Amino acid sequence: MSIKKVNNKVDFIQEEHQVLDFWKKNKIFDKRRSKNKGKPPWSFIDGPITANNPMGVHHAWGRTLKDIYNRYKSMKGFELRYQNGFDCQGLWVEIEVEKELGFKTKREVEEYGIEKFVTLCKERVDKYSKIQTEQSKRLGYWMDWENSYYTMSDENNYTIWSFLKKLWEEGKIYKGSDVVPWSGRSGTSYSQMEIIEGRKLVAHTSVFVRFPIKDRKNEYLLVWTTTPWTLSSNVVVGVNTNLDYVKIKTDDNSIYYFAKDNLEFQRLEKQFKEKKQWVDGVPKLKTISQIFKEKGGYEELGTIKGSEMVGWKYDGPYDDFEAQKEYGGYPFTDDDLKKSKINSITQHQVIDPGKDNIGNDIVVAGEGTGIVHMAPGCGDIDHKIGTKLSLVNIAPLDDESKFIEKFGWLSGQVATEKLTTEKIIEDLKKRDFLVYAEQYPHVYPHCWRSGDELVFRLVDEWYINMDWRKKIKDIVDDIEWIPEWGSDREHEWLEKMGDWMISKKRFWGLALPIWVFEDGSFFVVGSKEELAELAVEGFDSFSNHSPHRPWIDKVKIKHPKTGLIGLRVKDVGNPWLDAGIVPFSTLNYNTDRKYWEKWFPGDFVVECFPGQFRNWFYSLLAMSAEMEGKAPFKTLLGHALVKDENGREMHKSWGNAIWFDDAAEKMGVDVMRWMYSLQNVEQNLLFGYGAADEVRKKLITLWNVYSFYATYAAVDGFDPIKNPFKWENLSVLDQWIIAKTHLLIQNADQSLDTFRADAFMKNFEMYLEDLSNWYIRRNRRRFWKSEDDEDKKAAYATLYHVLENVIKIIAPVLPFVSDSIYQNLIRNSDSNSLESVHLCDFPRSNKEYINMGLIKNVDALKKSVELGRSARNTSDVRIRQPLSKALFALEDDKVSKFILDNQDIVLDELNVKSLERITEADKLIDYKIKPNLRTLGQKYGKGLSNIKKILEDSNVDLLVKEMKEKNLIKLNNNEYQLEREDVFIETIASEGFSAASDAGITVGLALDLNQDLILEGIVRDIVRIIQSMRKKAGFAVEDRINISWEFDGQIEQALGKFESYFKSETLTNNIEENMNGFDYEEVVEINKKQYKIKLKSNN
Repeated sequence: MSIKKVNNKVDFIQEEHQVLDFWKKNKIFDKRRSKNKGKPPWSFIDGPITANNPMGVHHAWGRTLKDIYNRYKSMKGFELRYQNGFDCQGLWVEIEVEKELGFKTKREVEEYGIEKFVTLCKERVDKYSKIQTEQSKRLGYWMDWENSYYTMSDENNYTIWSFLKKLWEEGKIYKGSDVVPWSGRSGTSYSQMEIIEGRKLVAHTSVFVRFPIKDRKNEYLLVWTTTPWTLSSNVVVGVNTNLDYVKIKTDDNSIYYFAKDNLEFQRLEKQFKEKKQWVDGVPKLKTISQIFKEKGGYEELGTIKGSEMVGWKYDGPYDDFEAQKEYGGYPFTDDDLKKSKINSITQHQVIDPGKDNIGNDIVVAGEGTGIVHMAPGCGDIDHKIGTKLSLVNIAPLDDESKFIEKFGWLSGQVATEKLTTEKIIEDLKKRDFLVYAEQYPHVYPHCWRSGDELVFRLVDEWYINMDWRKKIKDIVDDIEWIPEWGSDREHEWLEKMGDWMISKKRFWGLALPIWVFEDGSFFVVGSKEELAELAVEGFDSFSNHSPHRPWIDKVKIKHPKTGLIGLRVKDVGNPWLDAGIVPFSTLNYNTDRKYWEKWFPGDFVVECFPGQFRNWFYSLLAMSAEMEGKAPFKTLLGHALVKDENGREMHKSWGNAIWFDDAAEKMGVDVMRWMYSLQNVEQNLLFGYGAADEVRKKLITLWNVYSFYATYAAVDGFDPIKNPFKWENLSVLDQWIIAKTHLLIQNADQSLDTFRADAFMKNFEMYLEDLSNWYIRRNRRRFWKSEDDEDKKAAYATLYHVLENVIKIIAPVLPFVSDSIYQNLIRNSDSNSLESVHLCDFPRSNKEYINMGLIKNVDALKKSVELGRSARNTSDVRIRQPLSKALFALEDDKVSKFILDNQDIVLDELNVKSLERITEADKLIDYKIKPNLRTLGQKYGKGLSNIKKILEDSNVDLLVKEMKEKNLIKLNNNEYQLEREDVFIETIASEGFSAASDAGITVGLALDLNQDLILEGIVRDIVRIIQSMRKKAGFAVEDRINISWEFDGQIEQALGKFESYFKSETLTNNIEENMNGFDYEEVVEINKKQYKIKLKSNN
């Protein structure tokens, strides 16, 4: 077989589908696995994707990174497991099923039936795991799709049981009452780890209310809150004993106390000015002073310290509610307080809440009033203070966030509804408690899945006591974090985290293996086998089911010590337990320890950074620290978020969301993968079709390099196996591009070994520019020429060697186009080649080919050309107009000699007739230096005028030289230090020249023109016209032609003088006066005159 010609107008998406079919038909993935079986293992642990909806483009970033490094390690000769994971259990699945059923509350699920509901959850997971599998295949994500793990599996759930059993035996599992974030919509609580994910900027109606001080007529404590519903459960108010509190009197003779600093404090002023963290339509907040002035004015009567206020008693706004009068609290009762006949009303007083656990004052001046209303049954901080001070708890809400009985007219109202807030405000106003109400913007927690606003509610939940966090901290530093700051972020979380709440009052999830008994004790079961031994009822009907509700709820056990019969708690587990256990459950920790030891710890994990320090990373680390006392993985790569092209988050409702299927079939997967791999993982990726178009151009460039080789090699019948390159026959540019190729291989190894695909791709893009726009363009004539000499063979052999290595280097990133090229370029050239590029080893760099001196020389030559082009662009002389000479100034003698030795390249590139080296750049250009008023004004203020004068009086050439050498200019004995951004350096070409300077090289072009130069410029314009006509006519690049025209005057004279050049450039055999038949005809305008040109193929 021999290589086939290639159409440069490629349909990449069609190519991708053909490659997918090829992989499937020929079982390429299976062959890769077989080839690597028994080789050193490289253990990748997949963070499970939630099998709940089709993939979006944000999922594809992480999956692309995973696939890149898996493919690279495979090509480097490692054995991999290729196990994909699906996250199956949890509220995110339940919410979607509820939507399908039209349910809005947890109670509706219970009425529908837990078994039917859980079955639907399982079916949804099964459906979307299949969809995501096909989408992942379309992405080119190589996994053992018949062996994906599912977090709902028995193995996963029972391994978590063994983890919890171990903790229970150490006394770390407990049931506790605490105020936690709660979703009335979902009927469940949220852990510290989860609420940060759902924080939203919203505007709430906040209120200033007054609490009458007992035994002080017309005197009030001014209190402020953003959650008016919590006033129903107020117990105490807190002050800062060190603050000064102002005493003011209003025109109705009311006296108010609040922090003095708050009187004129401009609340959220910065946010309002910058419109950051601000809600549209919310007006600027008023100061407390403004509020009282608008109510008729006030006078200051003096100040007192907060310490003097401690102990003052007051009347609460809702002391008429029965709940306020319940001894011991309500509905949770403290028996000791009840015996002492203590209720909320008897505890209404000013307290000093002190400091938090890191030493900060709980009550501060600023926002609010410096007097904090506290409801221990409605706030997490309030509850901690209440526990410390033995305060009663009043918890007003049920599991739907509705007020329970004994809250008067509020009973049955939903706390988070706007109407409820309006009713409370109206009630406070009617009873003369309300001072002022306003819209207040702030960030408030919402359910990260259902989107509903959370409340803080006192509930019983199950916890892991995390007093062993040092075990986790000790293994954090054993991990390589990419980016490096990931380690610090994880340590920060471990420092401030509380105990781990592991229970959810829901249906679809890990069945917590906790059985409770009538004496208040509980027992944790560690396995299905242990459950069978302890079960006294229900096990037979359960045994053939997965460990989920409702089947496991029927199992009763006998306590092995007390003999009491117990029931399982109805709670399910926190879903991060499901994902955190996978380094154990998926590696057969409980069933095949030898296999687990082979693959644990994992070498590599990838996940999106935001939130995962609190979620997956934390659960992985905690569970591994407890199970084995070691890190579960060696390297963690975290990436940022995918946003739209304008930097906005993608939302379906905004119309800017891009689904994976749409992107794959519109922009192509290789384009997507290029975008993902090029992105610095620390920065958000701005993803969209505009950016994709720019990347596609680069992909087309790669294809065109291949197409160029394939087309000419097919025409000439070049055989790269019979004609390998011979070093002695290579041109300077051949040696240079081979050196660059092997340097790229070296860079690829370094970058991919350190998980820096972005660094590799940046280098690849620069290399591709060198290959296409320099090597190919400079060597086209070597492929075009008819002589089949050693020089032509060397060009072919060089380009084949380069492309063979390039497609292998790029294969992990661009698996489709690389294999598409491989099938024609390699398989059709080498009968001994492997079946797919993905069965090849990763190329090895040959250090003998990497001539850094040559690279330096050619790069300098290229730089000279770039500067020459820049100089021409600043003149009015078009590129096709030849010029008499170019001059360059460069201090390095060796590099200068190389440029002169290869001056033919410079002459051709710049379209000049001669090249000269000069010793002084100032013969070509003058400099003008100006101060950057903006940066220097900020740095030196009044010294700016002095700097301007010094610059004007100084030797400009010396200043420029100093800046180029040191990136710094020191003025006036170091009084002023000017960095590069502090000055503007302008270059002014000498008379008769256009010039440019950079990187120690200065190039100037002589602009004077003689008659021969003018005529040659005309011919070059005609060449461009003919080349354009060839493309329009559909001629192949190698087709030779005959031509006919009606030129006269100066154009005819020019073509007569430079006929040989014209024919060579346009592949013209004959110029005919009268052409009877022709393939293409066009009328063109030159110098404001029209001419008819005819072309005819001469093949």
